Amino acid sequence: MRKLFLTIIFTLLASLPAMAGPNAYDFTLTGIDGKPMPLVQFKGHPMLIVNTASECGFTPQYEELEKLWQTYKDKGLVVIGVPSNDFGGQEPGSAEEIATFCKLNYGVTFPLSDKTVVKGADATPFYKWAGEKAGMLGRPKWNFHKYLIGSDGQFIDWFSTQTKPMSPKITAAIDKALAAP
Repeated sequence: MRKLFLTIIFTLLASLPAMAGPNAYDFTLTGIDGKPMPLVQFKGHPMLIVNTASECGFTPQYEELEKLWQTYKDKGLVVIGVPSNDFGGQEPGSAEEIATFCKLNYGVTFPLSDKTVVKGADATPFYKWAGEKAGMLGRPKWNFHKYLIGSDGQFIDWFSTQTKPMSPKITAAIDKALAAP
């Protein structure tokens, strides 16, 4: 009887990670080059994932996102831009046009995905998951909404469009994520 009890306990404990539900590493975006961008490739690194647009009043945030990337990439942070045409049709270009625009105008070197749906029923699975984790208020309402994911793939926090990438609120959260075991 004791052996059966221990077997059941060990079986339940072994299945706990599976019961915890998905994390960011369970999702794949499509890269700006059209190739799969599995988020698991960034395992062990916090990620700031930002829905972007080239024709938005907030587009100059690309400059701060690049500065954030340059400041923190050697410490382990990954910044991922996720172009989206969901808000005001402000990302009408092709993948090539988006990549060229970002490089020429803002010197973007951080990873970019292909154009992605980030809201509503057609949102990509990562954005559905992150939106559930963030709650109704934490879902993207406009371009340059930011999600911070921990080095363990767990959702940490969200930041509104108006919160600039180099703001103390974001950098403090990134510092904390980088210091986490």
